[in-house]
Amino acid sequence: MSIVWVVLLVAAGWAGLAWRGRIRRARDQDRYAGAQRWRDGRFRNVASTRTGNIADVAKLYWLARGIRRTPRESLPVAQVRRDVLDGPVSHALRVTWLGHSTALIELDGLRLLTDPVLSQRASPFSFAGPKRFTPPALSVEQLPPLDAVVLSHDHFDHLDHATILALAERVPRFYAPLGVGQRLLRWGIDAAKIVELDWWQEAQLGPLTLAATPAQHFSGRSLNDGNSTLWASWVVLGSQERLFFSGDTGMHKGFAEIGERYGPFDLTMIECGAYNEAWPDVHMLPEQSVAAHQMVRGVTMMPVHWGTFDLALHRWDEPAERARALAAEQGVRLVQPRPGETVSPDSPLQAPWWRSFEKEQVPQRSIKTSESAT
Repeated sequence: MSIVWVVLLVAAGWAGLAWRGRIRRARDQDRYAGAQRWRDGRFRNVASTRTGNIADVAKLYWLARGIRRTPRESLPVAQVRRDVLDGPVSHALRVTWLGHSTALIELDGLRLLTDPVLSQRASPFSFAGPKRFTPPALSVEQLPPLDAVVLSHDHFDHLDHATILALAERVPRFYAPLGVGQRLLRWGIDAAKIVELDWWQEAQLGPLTLAATPAQHFSGRSLNDGNSTLWASWVVLGSQERLFFSGDTGMHKGFAEIGERYGPFDLTMIECGAYNEAWPDVHMLPEQSVAAHQMVRGVTMMPVHWGTFDLALHRWDEPAERARALAAEQGVRLVQPRPGETVSPDSPLQAPWWRSFEKEQVPQRSIKTSESAT
């Protein structure tokens, strides 16, 4: 095939994508007309955000050469407890970390799964993209019965097509921010199973109340669908205990309002990883992660979004080390489970298990980063 035909076909493909994008945005304009953060065909953050440009990122990649962004060897996972897999669902709050932002939550006799990504890569391709350096603690087939999946946004490391399709017949409810449910619908998920929420909207799941709450991030899965879906954090209110899941987010003032409306939280699952000075508004530094936990009035903090994929330029274990040191300095109660391990709000702090995979001393900072939380 001549280069002319290749160029023409590529141009036709992009034109088709752009046309479909315009049609979808026209439909969405009516669908989300009343949404709080919907403006001119896109969802918007409350504050202006910087996500980094190609030149800045290229420079930082050059500066970061030599930093160990993956462990020396594949990390093993803890064997998930038999009572979590086969026993009755716990009424007391407990969480089993499956890696990255995927966690199995048990509360008031119900099971929720957050941001399920159980594939080998966080990518649209099976042969390229960020690859796990720790296997998922459970496969889809090994998961116990679920009552719901809770999704924070549509990025590939939080919304995995293969995992969602594998869960389609096993999960009675999918809770998602605005627009993300439409993706599920296009993937073949039954519309009756999908619950889409805007920020501050609530839904009832048996004895639990689920609330979508603000985050500061962005969305998109291709070059022409940026911010066409909403991003959110989540509140899970039980009869006696409460959990907060930050999703992906930069530091924002909304944390304080979340704490005022719904706190205190017995356990917070706070993003802690993939940060850098080139995108300071959409991911938090560890200092900000600890501050966010305090702003929402958290009691015990569980850092997530680290130790699974190479998504930034810091050392792979730096988020865990910095969060641990900061929590000790500030008197914050912390849990840092190994993937596959189950914790409760009153669990003692785990030993720093990740250190056994590195022989050299772990630095507190790998490359220059933004200033600490404000």
